[in-house]
Amino acid sequence: YMTCKCFSNNLDDNAMDFVFGSTFVCRDINSAKEVAFNKDTCTRSVTLEGDVFQPSGILTGGSRRGGGELLRKLHALSESESNLIFHQKKLSDIENKIALLLPCHKRFVDLNSQLELESYDLALFQKRAEQNEQNKLAELVRKIEHEVEEMTLVIKEKQVFYATTVSTVSSLEKTIKEHGTQRESKLSDLDREIKAVNAEMKSAMKHLKVHGNEKQRLIMEKEAVLKELVSLENQLTSLQIQINTTTNQAQEQKRKVCLIKENFKKAESELNIGRSKLRECDVQISAITKELQKLQHRQSDDNVARKKMENEARRMEIEQKDVSSRVDKLLEKHSWILTEKQLFGKGRTEYDFSSRDPHKAMKEYEHLKAEQSGLEKRVNKKVMAMFEKAEDEYNSLMSKKNVIENDKMKIKMVIEELDEKKKETLKITWVKVNKDFGSIFSTLLPGTMGKLEPPEGCNFLDGLEVRVAFGSVWKQSLSELSGGQRSLLALSLILALLLYKPAPLYILDEVDAALDLSHTQNIGRMIKTHFPHSQFIVVSLKEGMFNNANVLFRTKFVDGVSTVQRTVAAKE
Repeated sequence: YMTCKCFSNNLDDNAMDFVFGSTFVCRDINSAKEVAFNKDTCTRSVTLEGDVFQPSGILTGGSRRGGGELLRKLHALSESESNLIFHQKKLSDIENKIALLLPCHKRFVDLNSQLELESYDLALFQKRAEQNEQNKLAELVRKIEHEVEEMTLVIKEKQVFYATTVSTVSSLEKTIKEHGTQRESKLSDLDREIKAVNAEMKSAMKHLKVHGNEKQRLIMEKEAVLKELVSLENQLTSLQIQINTTTNQAQEQKRKVCLIKENFKKAESELNIGRSKLRECDVQISAITKELQKLQHRQSDDNVARKKMENEARRMEIEQKDVSSRVDKLLEKHSWILTEKQLFGKGRTEYDFSSRDPHKAMKEYEHLKAEQSGLEKRVNKKVMAMFEKAEDEYNSLMSKKNVIENDKMKIKMVIEELDEKKKETLKITWVKVNKDFGSIFSTLLPGTMGKLEPPEGCNFLDGLEVRVAFGSVWKQSLSELSGGQRSLLALSLILALLLYKPAPLYILDEVDAALDLSHTQNIGRMIKTHFPHSQFIVVSLKEGMFNNANVLFRTKFVDGVSTVQRTVAAKE
């Protein structure tokens, strides 16, 4: 057991005492149980995985993971970093030593090559000497001398053995004589020694049993520690791999960020240039709009003046027509006008208009003006302006009607395109789901087939119905299937729809409750084959589903406490 005061090197002692003052942090659940429920200690304990054991029997944890695991991972990471620094230092020292030993190595290689040459020459010389007769005789003499030395050594050994045997015989004779005289005393001493040895042996057996139990417990603890060590080593390797992958990913992300920053700077510069151009364009547009408004005002004023002039011209034309018609009538009525026309306006004639009285003309003018004012009450002068306004409104309405008709045609075209796309996507979805439905259903129920097809006389847009075949016989109705077959059929259809756009995580809660063991195994096999890129959390009570699981969590009730056991399947 280790208390939390081991972390006080990096944190405030008072804070750690406040949080973990009366709590033991244990490596596993068994040690935490012994600390919490033992009569001698009877103190609160916490495992590295976050499970809390209290002496009152309250257990919290099981689903809460991450805190202790994170501390353990950080601790392992710091240890691995320190080991890495230490090994890097050792590597640098070894490299320096290698650099210092390189000239010695070169010298050793040169001397070794010279030694090989000299030894080769010596071997050649020895072969030549062995072939000489004098050498052969010298070898025979050496062999004979060696044999003589060996025989002398054997003789000395035999003499020593003879002396030892004589001494042992004499000692045995003495012991035989003493044994005859002191037999009874020796037997009594031997009985006493035997009893003492038996008593010692019994006590030793008791101690041996105690030590045997202790040994078994220590062996079990050793095995648990070794398993934990192996798991920690595996976790360390996985953490190192994760660190390497994360560092690589971080470097790649940094490169991507640099590229994105460069692209962003380029885009930002281009955006600033575009904004400046847009500002210039806005200034120009505002100036143009002001000029356009002025021109529109002028145009409206000119249009009003033009309309006035047109009305005046029309009025003048009408008056001219009236006058011409009156002149024609007068000419028809008074034929003398044509003959007397050349005298109109000449002085000293009857037709001298300058000699006429203006007062009379003014009276006639007032009389005519009074008649005109009387006519104004019966005739509306604003009819022409109203007519022009109505004509403009009619033209604007016709233009709006044309725009609306064009928009209507475009909307109809878009609707038709969307309908076509909808049909294509529905067809693609139908084909994909139909294929996956057939493969999943045939995996769950071997020897069967399933498909989705439209009813007779209809297409897939009107609806689809489920068809099932056992062997080569297609069923007419789903009511012919059993309850388990229907549940497998529904599960196949749901999973086929989900497989069209797979999700990263699925949760299945006892979908195999009403199924046989073979069907449960088929479900696990189907999940492995059809959903390789998704994760499944499956709640099940049958062994058939457990065999296909990558990680298995078993819940048990041990000593009044619910425990969770995690098992990782071996990778193929």
